[in-house]
Amino acid sequence: MSEFQCKVTAISPLTEVVYKVELTPAQPVDFKAGQYIMVHMGEKDKRPFSIANPAFDNGRIELHIGADEKNAYATEVLDRMRSEGKITLSGGHGEANLQSDGSDIILIAGGTGFSYTWSILQQALKDNPDANVTLYWGGRNQSDLYLFDELTALAAKHPNFTFAPVVEFPEEGWQGKTGWVHKAVMTDHTDLSNKQVYIAGRFEMAKVARDDFAKCGLTTDKLFGDAYAFI
Repeated sequence: MSEFQCKVTAISPLTEVVYKVELTPAQPVDFKAGQYIMVHMGEKDKRPFSIANPAFDNGRIELHIGADEKNAYATEVLDRMRSEGKITLSGGHGEANLQSDGSDIILIAGGTGFSYTWSILQQALKDNPDANVTLYWGGRNQSDLYLFDELTALAAKHPNFTFAPVVEFPEEGWQGKTGWVHKAVMTDHTDLSNKQVYIAGRFEMAKVARDDFAKCGLTTDKLFGDAYAFI
């Protein structure tokens, strides 16, 4: 995969610990919705981050990077981008990209895994506005779901798109789903045999979801996630 350099156009906070990074390459980048790029920090130090923008909008690269003070892996990347104003990338990588076959699509994200599903969601709605797509996004609190308002508005605009936020620690007055995000999917969909499922989050969550979803009839050829290349 060839390397390419990007100008760092903007780095802006989405939450106290999550940043939106906007990069501009010299030429459009060839990638598929749901793929990731590698940030080249050194010859043998390449760090993966999901591409948040859809493939039809390939004149730029958008990343959502979670970087609290304990996460040097991500913080170092942001520091490099801020200090140098440019960064070398390669991509798109990964085989868990959008592969629509006409089935209803379920997108599942934990935390900043949302960036993976955000790319796929935008692409799916453009490719087939009548497709049934549901996004389950899990976070500790509603404030962690940093595009909550935008997704709510998008669901109002697209009647076949459903946004299902899930929080672990709901505040008073919360009327949405609570608990583990993949369990919320199973509550709503006891039969997953005719669905396509795309998932991004911690490896532990992805493994448990794969095992549980199999009990609901989901076959591995309809389950997509970068984690499954490693677990």
